[in-house]
Amino acid sequence: MNIKHTILKSVILTTAFLWIIHVQSQDGNSQILILAEEGTIHRPFVDEAEKILDSVAWGHQFKMVKLSNTELINEEYLKDFSLIIQLDYPPYMWTESAKVAFMDYIENGQGGWLGFHHATLLGDFDGYPMWDWFSKFMGGILFENYIPNFAGALVHVEKSQHPVFSGVLGDFWIDKEEWYIYNKSPRANTIVLASVDESSYDTSTSIKMGDHPVIWSNPEMKANNIYIFMGHHPGLFRNPDYKRIFINAVLWCLQNP
Repeated sequence: MNIKHTILKSVILTTAFLWIIHVQSQDGNSQILILAEEGTIHRPFVDEAEKILDSVAWGHQFKMVKLSNTELINEEYLKDFSLIIQLDYPPYMWTESAKVAFMDYIENGQGGWLGFHHATLLGDFDGYPMWDWFSKFMGGILFENYIPNFAGALVHVEKSQHPVFSGVLGDFWIDKEEWYIYNKSPRANTIVLASVDESSYDTSTSIKMGDHPVIWSNPEMKANNIYIFMGHHPGLFRNPDYKRIFINAVLWCLQNP
Protein backbone atom coordinates (compact mmCIF):
# COMPACT_ATOMS: atom_id res chain seq x y z
CA MET A 1 0.00 0.00 0.00
CA ASN A 2 1.22 3.52 -0.74
CA ILE A 3 2.88 4.86 2.40
CA LYS A 4 1.37 8.30 2.04
CA HIS A 5 -2.11 6.83 1.65
CA THR A 6 -1.60 4.62 4.71
CA ILE A 7 -0.57 7.47 6.97
CA LEU A 8 -3.36 9.68 5.71
CA LYS A 9 -6.37 7.42 5.51
CA SER A 10 -7.21 7.88 9.18
CA VAL A 11 -7.35 11.61 8.48
CA ILE A 12 -9.06 11.73 5.09
CA LEU A 13 -11.80 9.23 5.90
CA THR A 14 -12.96 11.23 8.90
CA THR A 15 -14.13 14.77 9.39
CA ALA A 16 -11.42 17.03 10.76
CA PHE A 17 -12.29 19.79 13.16
CA LEU A 18 -10.78 22.87 14.72
CA TRP A 19 -10.49 23.49 18.40
CA ILE A 20 -10.58 27.17 19.03
CA ILE A 21 -9.42 27.92 22.51
CA HIS A 22 -10.27 31.39 23.70
CA VAL A 23 -7.59 32.03 26.27
CA GLN A 24 -8.20 34.85 28.68
CA SER A 25 -4.97 35.75 30.46
CA GLN A 26 -4.95 37.45 33.83
CA ASP A 27 -4.95 40.83 32.10
CA GLY A 28 -7.76 39.66 29.80
CA ASN A 29 -5.84 40.06 26.54
CA SER A 30 -4.73 36.66 25.17
CA GLN A 31 -6.73 34.27 22.97
CA ILE A 32 -5.43 31.06 21.39
CA LEU A 33 -6.67 29.25 18.29
CA ILE A 34 -6.06 25.49 18.27
CA LEU A 35 -6.34 23.26 15.22
CA ALA A 36 -6.95 19.55 15.81
CA GLU A 37 -8.44 16.46 14.18
CA GLU A 38 -11.36 14.31 15.28
CA GLY A 39 -12.12 10.64 14.71
CA THR A 40 -8.53 9.63 13.93
CA ILE A 41 -5.95 7.49 15.67
CA HIS A 42 -4.46 10.74 16.97
CA ARG A 43 -7.58 11.72 18.88
CA PRO A 44 -6.26 10.29 22.19
CA PHE A 45 -3.23 12.59 21.86
CA VAL A 46 -5.55 15.55 21.30
CA ASP A 47 -7.65 14.58 24.33
CA GLU A 48 -4.61 14.35 26.57
CA ALA A 49 -3.19 17.62 25.22
CA GLU A 50 -6.53 19.25 26.02
CA LYS A 51 -6.20 18.12 29.64
CA ILE A 52 -2.75 19.69 29.84
CA LEU A 53 -4.05 22.91 28.34
CA ASP A 54 -6.90 22.88 30.84
CA SER A 55 -4.39 22.64 33.69
CA VAL A 56 -2.38 25.56 32.29
CA ALA A 57 -5.59 27.48 31.69
CA TRP A 58 -6.58 27.34 35.35
CA GLY A 59 -4.74 30.58 36.00
CA HIS A 60 -5.58 32.17 32.64
CA GLN A 61 -9.35 31.74 32.19
CA PHE A 62 -9.29 29.55 29.09
CA LYS A 63 -12.47 28.84 27.14
CA MET A 64 -12.69 26.21 24.38
CA VAL A 65 -14.96 26.30 21.32
CA LYS A 66 -15.14 23.61 18.58
CA LEU A 67 -15.52 24.30 14.83
CA SER A 68 -15.78 21.81 11.98
CA ASN A 69 -13.73 23.62 9.31
CA THR A 70 -11.66 26.72 8.47
CA GLU A 71 -14.46 28.65 6.80
CA LEU A 72 -14.59 31.32 9.50
CA ILE A 73 -10.86 31.97 9.36
CA ASN A 74 -9.84 35.13 7.58
CA GLU A 75 -7.56 38.08 8.31
CA GLU A 76 -10.16 39.89 10.39
CA TYR A 77 -10.98 36.77 12.40
CA LEU A 78 -7.33 36.08 13.33
CA LYS A 79 -6.87 39.58 14.73
CA ASP A 80 -8.43 38.32 17.95
CA PHE A 81 -5.79 35.62 18.56
CA SER A 82 -2.35 35.78 20.18
CA LEU A 83 -1.35 32.20 19.32
CA ILE A 84 -2.29 29.43 16.90
CA ILE A 85 -1.56 25.87 18.00
CA GLN A 86 -1.68 23.35 15.17
CA LEU A 87 -2.13 20.54 17.63
CA ASP A 88 -2.59 17.73 15.15
CA TYR A 89 -3.75 19.15 11.85
CA PRO A 90 -2.21 18.69 8.38
CA PRO A 91 -1.16 21.56 6.10
CA TYR A 92 -3.98 21.12 3.61
CA MET A 93 -7.80 21.20 3.58
CA TRP A 94 -7.63 24.93 4.37
CA THR A 95 -9.83 27.40 2.55
CA GLU A 96 -8.00 29.92 0.39
CA SER A 97 -9.03 32.79 2.66
CA ALA A 98 -7.74 30.88 5.69
CA LYS A 99 -4.39 30.34 3.94
CA VAL A 100 -4.04 34.02 3.11
CA ALA A 101 -4.92 35.00 6.67
CA PHE A 102 -2.51 32.49 8.19
CA MET A 103 0.39 33.60 5.97
CA ASP A 104 -0.18 37.23 6.94
CA TYR A 105 -0.49 36.27 10.61
CA ILE A 106 2.86 34.41 10.63
CA GLU A 107 4.88 36.64 8.33
CA ASN A 108 3.89 39.85 10.11
CA GLY A 109 4.01 38.48 13.64
CA GLN A 110 0.38 39.12 14.51
CA GLY A 111 0.68 36.25 16.97
CA GLY A 112 2.71 33.11 17.67
CA TRP A 113 2.48 29.57 16.24
CA LEU A 114 3.10 26.13 17.72
CA GLY A 115 2.76 23.01 15.55
CA PHE A 116 2.90 19.28 16.17
CA HIS A 117 3.22 16.05 14.18
CA HIS A 118 0.97 16.31 11.09
CA ALA A 119 1.99 19.91 10.46
CA THR A 120 4.90 18.54 8.39
CA LEU A 121 2.79 16.13 6.35
CA LEU A 122 3.89 18.03 3.27
CA GLY A 123 3.27 16.73 -0.24
CA ASP A 124 0.45 15.97 -2.66
CA PHE A 125 -2.00 13.82 -0.71
CA ASP A 126 -5.28 12.28 -1.84
CA GLY A 127 -6.01 14.99 -4.38
CA TYR A 128 -4.84 17.89 -2.22
CA PRO A 129 -1.83 19.78 -3.62
CA MET A 130 1.02 20.71 -1.33
CA TRP A 131 0.82 24.18 0.17
CA ASP A 132 4.19 25.52 -1.04
CA TRP A 133 4.29 28.39 1.43
CA PHE A 134 3.82 26.01 4.36
CA SER A 135 6.66 23.82 3.08
CA LYS A 136 8.91 26.90 3.06
CA PHE A 137 7.69 27.81 6.54
CA MET A 138 8.78 24.36 7.74
CA GLY A 139 12.23 24.74 6.21
CA GLY A 140 11.59 23.80 2.57
CA ILE A 141 10.97 20.13 3.33
CA LEU A 142 8.83 17.42 1.74
CA PHE A 143 7.47 14.34 3.52
CA GLU A 144 8.93 11.11 2.11
CA ASN A 145 8.57 8.25 4.58
CA TYR A 146 8.03 7.22 8.21
CA ILE A 147 8.67 4.29 10.56
CA PRO A 148 5.29 2.49 10.57
CA ASN A 149 6.19 0.06 13.36
CA PHE A 150 7.50 2.88 15.57
CA ALA A 151 10.80 3.19 17.40
CA GLY A 152 11.93 4.50 20.73
CA ALA A 153 14.84 6.90 20.51
CA LEU A 154 17.00 9.45 22.28
CA VAL A 155 16.26 13.10 21.47
CA HIS A 156 19.32 15.34 21.60
CA VAL A 157 18.77 18.87 22.90
CA GLU A 158 20.81 21.21 20.71
CA LYS A 159 19.82 24.61 22.13
CA SER A 160 19.55 23.95 25.84
CA GLN A 161 19.29 27.67 26.67
CA HIS A 162 16.10 28.11 24.66
CA PRO A 163 13.08 28.75 26.93
CA VAL A 164 11.32 25.68 25.51
CA PHE A 165 13.81 23.53 27.46
CA SER A 166 13.43 25.32 30.79
CA GLY A 167 13.49 22.61 33.47
CA VAL A 168 14.68 19.93 31.01
CA LEU A 169 18.05 18.68 32.24
CA GLY A 170 19.36 17.42 28.91
CA ASP A 171 18.73 14.79 26.26
CA PHE A 172 15.56 12.77 26.80
CA TRP A 173 14.08 9.46 25.69
CA ILE A 174 10.88 9.09 23.66
CA ASP A 175 9.37 5.61 24.06
CA LYS A 176 7.90 5.36 20.56
CA GLU A 177 7.25 7.50 17.52
CA GLU A 178 6.85 7.25 13.75
CA TRP A 179 9.84 9.58 13.09
CA TYR A 180 8.94 11.17 9.75
CA ILE A 181 11.58 11.18 7.03
CA TYR A 182 11.85 14.27 4.82
CA ASN A 183 13.55 14.86 1.49
CA LYS A 184 16.16 16.90 3.33
CA SER A 185 16.95 18.29 6.75
CA PRO A 186 15.30 21.64 7.52
CA ARG A 187 18.49 22.74 9.31
CA ALA A 188 19.70 25.09 6.56
CA ASN A 189 16.53 27.16 6.78
CA THR A 190 15.59 26.92 10.45
CA ILE A 191 17.02 27.01 13.95
CA VAL A 192 17.14 23.39 15.09
CA LEU A 193 16.37 23.05 18.78
CA ALA A 194 16.50 19.25 19.04
CA SER A 195 17.17 16.22 16.84
CA VAL A 196 16.65 12.50 17.12
CA ASP A 197 19.66 10.19 17.44
CA GLU A 198 18.87 7.55 14.81
CA SER A 199 21.63 5.28 16.16
CA SER A 200 19.59 4.96 19.37
CA TYR A 201 16.47 3.47 17.69
CA ASP A 202 15.30 0.47 19.69
CA THR A 203 13.70 -1.03 16.57
CA SER A 204 15.73 -2.30 13.64
CA THR A 205 14.94 -0.16 10.60
CA SER A 206 16.61 1.03 7.43
CA ILE A 207 14.32 4.08 7.34
CA LYS A 208 16.75 6.78 8.39
CA MET A 209 17.45 10.34 7.43
CA GLY A 210 20.90 11.18 8.80
CA ASP A 211 20.66 14.69 10.19
CA HIS A 212 17.17 14.41 11.67
CA PRO A 213 15.77 17.50 13.46
CA VAL A 214 12.54 17.01 15.42
CA ILE A 215 12.08 20.41 17.10
CA TRP A 216 12.83 23.62 15.24
CA SER A 217 11.88 27.25 14.62
CA ASN A 218 11.88 29.43 11.50
CA PRO A 219 13.70 32.72 12.27
CA GLU A 220 12.60 34.30 8.99
CA MET A 221 9.06 34.72 10.31
CA LYS A 222 8.18 37.55 12.68
CA ALA A 223 5.92 35.26 14.69
CA ASN A 224 7.44 33.28 17.55
CA ASN A 225 7.13 29.77 16.16
CA ILE A 226 8.09 26.22 17.11
CA TYR A 227 7.45 22.88 15.42
CA ILE A 228 7.56 19.73 17.59
CA PHE A 229 7.38 16.53 15.59
CA MET A 230 6.45 14.19 18.45
CA GLY A 231 2.67 14.06 18.78
CA HIS A 232 1.28 10.68 17.79
CA HIS A 233 -0.05 9.20 21.03
CA PRO A 234 -1.12 10.29 24.55
CA GLY A 235 1.63 8.31 26.28
CA LEU A 236 4.00 11.13 25.40
CA PHE A 237 2.52 13.16 28.24
CA ARG A 238 3.66 10.55 30.76
CA ASN A 239 7.16 11.71 29.89
CA PRO A 240 7.88 14.65 32.24
CA ASP A 241 10.35 16.21 29.79
CA TYR A 242 7.89 16.12 26.91
CA LYS A 243 5.12 17.52 29.08
CA ARG A 244 7.40 20.32 30.26
CA ILE A 245 8.45 21.13 26.67
CA PHE A 246 4.79 21.18 25.60
CA ILE A 247 3.86 23.72 28.28
CA ASN A 248 7.04 25.80 27.79
CA ALA A 249 6.38 25.98 24.06
CA VAL A 250 2.84 27.27 24.58
CA LEU A 251 4.02 29.98 26.95
CA TRP A 252 7.00 31.03 24.80
CA CYS A 253 4.98 31.22 21.57
CA LEU A 254 2.42 33.38 23.38
CA GLN A 255 5.17 35.90 24.10
CA ASN A 256 5.23 37.06 20.52
CA PRO A 257 7.82 39.81 19.82
